[in-house]
Amino acid sequence: EVQLVESGGGLVQAGGSLRLSCAASGFTFDDYAKGWFRQVPGREREGVACISSHHGSTFYSDSVQGRFTISSDNATNTVYLQMNSLKPEDTAVYYCAADPYYSGTYFQRGYEMDYYGRGTLVTVSS
Repeated sequence: EVQLVESGGGLVQAGGSLRLSCAASGFTFDDYAKGWFRQVPGREREGVACISSHHGSTFYSDSVQGRFTISSDNATNTVYLQMNSLKPEDTAVYYCAADPYYSGTYFQRGYEMDYYGRGTLVTVSS
């Protein structure tokens, strides 16, 4: 069973930084693409960042490009999202995701992944 457990959310002032972590289990870690999505109440979930399986290519939404960095550690089966220069509009519930058949093209087209964690809340105050 695929399990994804996020941590690291919280309250931060605008301009600050946070690092989210996602502990993954139940699948062969490097065989899956991993990603971070976020959702604000009343709005659709959106992709934030994605890292491909095997090659580790990374992709970002325009709104976070240059501020956020996704990475993964195959030794610990953990996915990270380093978030810098945070803005109030980054406030959302952030979800870790995984999918064995996902690509950068899917991310750029706004496709969802197959598996999600329960999410962690990030609040950025102005």
